[in-house]
Amino acid sequence: MMPVVQFRRPSSHRGLRYRRAARGLTTTLVAVLAAAFLVTVVPQPQAYAAPDLRDRFSREVVRPGDEDKDPYHIEHVYELQYRLRWLGLFDAEPTGYYGDVTKAAVVAFQKKIEVKATGVVRYRTWRPLIRETVRHRSSVPASCKKAGWHACYDRSQHQVNLYHKGVLLNSWLVRGGSADTPTRTGEFVVFWRDIDHYSSLYDAPMPYAQFFSGGQALHGSRLMMDPFVGHSHGCVNFWTEDARQLWNLTYNHKLHVRVYGRWT
Repeated sequence: MMPVVQFRRPSSHRGLRYRRAARGLTTTLVAVLAAAFLVTVVPQPQAYAAPDLRDRFSREVVRPGDEDKDPYHIEHVYELQYRLRWLGLFDAEPTGYYGDVTKAAVVAFQKKIEVKATGVVRYRTWRPLIRETVRHRSSVPASCKKAGWHACYDRSQHQVNLYHKGVLLNSWLVRGGSADTPTRTGEFVVFWRDIDHYSSLYDAPMPYAQFFSGGQALHGSRLMMDPFVGHSHGCVNFWTEDARQLWNLTYNHKLHVRVYGRWT
């Protein structure tokens, strides 16, 4: 015969303590789970850099031996070589590698502008170099120099100039659409921004995207090496660091976009 096991009913005071303890444990568990949910599931707000006019005509420091190895490792050596070439100081095809020929051209330019001729390209070298090599500056449309912020893309020169209240703040080398998928000309206003956009259509990242005409945007490119080689599908491709500069200066402003010039 099986023994009968009897359980003693707890006293009312003991049961009350048990119920209170259970409620306390449940409350604590819910709080812990909610905190874990917030940390792991709820997306945190994007950290945006404040607009900084010190970005005006600036680039990263470039030294002998630096190289634009791939679209993920751009040191702006191509840009440096193109701009020195336009001044007649670099008599070679841009390669993206900072060697002896590039250093000689940089030193010559630094002597011309009377800064210490070290061959290291810092802000005091970049600023006059960019300003002196903005191409076809006299043909920039008058609308680019009106009040407000204006990003003006010259398709024939592969450059975007940024103006604020008629003052040129920066100029970047870019590439646009092909003959089959050209960047549309005209005057536009940025209507949507996405700092970390990804194109499902082309399966490609588009960081710092600022859309101005349908699916066409100003954005960083993980595909562009030489801005004078190849084309986009209609967007205006920047090196990612340059797209970040444009974003930092304009993301909280109404940005007008002017696209003009003959397609090349």
